Amino acid sequence: MERNELERVIEAVLFASGEPVAAQRIAIAASCEEEEVHEAAKQLMDRLAFERRGIRVLRLEDSYQMCSSSEMVSYITTALETRKPPKLSASQLETLTIIAYYQPATKAYVEQIRGVDSSYTISALVTKKLIEECGRLNVPGRPIQYQTTPDFLRTFGLSSLAELPEINRLQFGNAEQLAMEELAKKEEPAEQEAKA
Repeated sequence: MERNELERVIEAVLFASGEPVAAQRIAIAASCEEEEVHEAAKQLMDRLAFERRGIRVLRLEDSYQMCSSSEMVSYITTALETRKPPKLSASQLETLTIIAYYQPATKAYVEQIRGVDSSYTISALVTKKLIEECGRLNVPGRPIQYQTTPDFLRTFGLSSLAELPEINRLQFGNAEQLAMEELAKKEEPAEQEAKA
């Protein structure tokens, strides 16, 4: 398939979907190699940006999504009467940062770093679809692990987590150790009551 034709296929599939579409699925539909899809998508992204078109194609790890250009936000807001998305509070940004850099992370791990209860904050981030459950630790209590979502990447204009700025990572032990420590803290008062 010619590059021009493949670009048209990508554009049509992304427009019809409205959601991120894996490059592999586009390659299967177009009967070509996945690498060809990545090359054609890159060329399409460059062309749309160069021509300052009203739409853009975003790469989200190994998927692509069509969206409106950020330059057109005021027109879209006026035309569709949409409200600005709610801003994230400082506690939500802190929690989101911890999960983004240390994922998968449990609530106990987030609380260990922040030093305060993070139940409400984690719940709010799940509701906003910036983080999601990604499994449970195989330790007593089976705490939920959280990771960022494609919406997180899209919201912050990232293609992948590799684009996050470097930080000095704190080492508090792994998530399993923290879960065991939390369980031990809960058992201490019960043991003290039994002795009394």
